[in-house]
Amino acid sequence: MNALFDRARAIDIWLIDIFLRYAHWLHRVSVGLLFVWFGLLKPLGHDTTTSILAHTVYWGDSHTVMLMLGWWEVLIGICLIIRPLVRVAIVLLLIRLPGVLLAFVLQPEICFYSFPFAPTPEGQYLIKDLVIFIATLAIAGHLNTERKPGHHY
Repeated sequence: MNALFDRARAIDIWLIDIFLRYAHWLHRVSVGLLFVWFGLLKPLGHDTTTSILAHTVYWGDSHTVMLMLGWWEVLIGICLIIRPLVRVAIVLLLIRLPGVLLAFVLQPEICFYSFPFAPTPEGQYLIKDLVIFIATLAIAGHLNTERKPGHHY
């Protein structure tokens, strides 16, 4: 029984080492790719939840706002993928955050079927944006982590 326990512990330690080695890199790159992917949908003319919100929440020409939001997201994604630019991505996200929160205040009827427990697809998209923003803070929390050989922070 001890041999089985020792083997399970060795596997556990091995897996945790892999997680430590690659998790932050995978987290950073996958969130970056998500921003690039979703951001490119807007300038390529695909209707997204952000494009719907651009027509209702933001001031100015909704098409121009949608293009700006799309390219802004692409820039955030690129900055997340290129590790030395992660701080820039955080600043870009911080600038974008008030727009996300503003949508909840200015257009709650667009964001919720029934506040606060039944978000519409637009509200779900904005909530997802908040969760991604918080997840990106976890990435930022490792910017000053001293790189160890073999680790891909």
